[in-house]
Amino acid sequence: MDDITQIRTRIDQIDNQIIGLFQERMAEADKMAEAKRASGSAVLDRSREREKIAGAADQVPSKLKPVTTALMQLMMSASRLEQTAKLVGRSPYATAIERALETTPQLFPADADVACQGVEGAYSQIAADRLFTRPRISYFDRFEGVFKAVEQGFCEYGVLPLENSTAGSVNSVYDLMMKHDFHIVRSTRLQVNHSLLAKPGTRLPDVHDVYSHQQALSQCGAFLSTLDKVKVHVCANTAEAARLVAESDESGAAALSSASCAELYGLEQLARNVQDQSGNFTRFACITKDLQIFPGANRASLMLVTSHEPGALFKVLSSFYALGINIVKLESRPLPDRDFEFMFYFDIECPAVAPEFGSLLAELAGTCEELRYLGSYSEVI
Repeated sequence: MDDITQIRTRIDQIDNQIIGLFQERMAEADKMAEAKRASGSAVLDRSREREKIAGAADQVPSKLKPVTTALMQLMMSASRLEQTAKLVGRSPYATAIERALETTPQLFPADADVACQGVEGAYSQIAADRLFTRPRISYFDRFEGVFKAVEQGFCEYGVLPLENSTAGSVNSVYDLMMKHDFHIVRSTRLQVNHSLLAKPGTRLPDVHDVYSHQQALSQCGAFLSTLDKVKVHVCANTAEAARLVAESDESGAAALSSASCAELYGLEQLARNVQDQSGNFTRFACITKDLQIFPGANRASLMLVTSHEPGALFKVLSSFYALGINIVKLESRPLPDRDFEFMFYFDIECPAVAPEFGSLLAELAGTCEELRYLGSYSEVI
């Protein structure tokens, strides 16, 4: 029986052959790019890729078919990236990014007209105060009002919650992203601490109705289960819940809201920090209509639709992998009126000026049914 050293030696020899053959393959990909340029052919030939992958899978035992398929798809992705870089040249995305880098101010604005959902004291307002030194905030009843205010030029910027570390993504915001024209220019994470607020003189045992946003209610489930016969009511946001309790004549009403809303609406804190997890953060995005890329932007967001066929998402992911681009968030939302088809939302770590980013956009534009570049930005901690 061969020992480990002998087996490793042979594996190393085979690996060296594979690497050499891969380099030869990539050199042929360069030649293919020139041949396609001369003939006017497209980079992507789906039928040939499908035949190649099926042919490779037919040559190996059943247990190796899945990994062989993945290997072939990764090699083809690398080949497409190489050909795209030579054939596509400057894409519309590259032109838009260059223009944004030239025209965006060097400093993020201190003063701005900002749209937020809710009322004074809402977490979106707190996030806006973190992003801007002196924001002039306009409030809207719904998230769609924020998108429309930015889209129609009523406010230059808007602040929207994207996800919570405990309750997950704000699905209604992601669904609205598919409908509206906007770009992300900055993001921030805000620690969310919920308190139970009520009118002065109310005791904790007196509370029988609790008002708050759906996510806040889900984030405080353990605490709510300790309250006897309490009925919960969903509000548009936590600040609206606090205001409702302050204006109500009902005794025994309380709100799950921020401590700042207690002072704002003349309420008392019956219990503090009642969320299930102490490390409870909500991530907010700052949006604007036109593409702006401020200095230090090291993240980007994309929305895309893949073809409705097996392996389509894997092909997209292999492009990120081949270019060494880290994905920090991947969200999927169902497409309206299209059964079992999805819009995929990506947050990635990659500066807009990085060559890899341009290659990625060019590749995805050629392989996806739809692609939207939502912007490049940095996150304020």
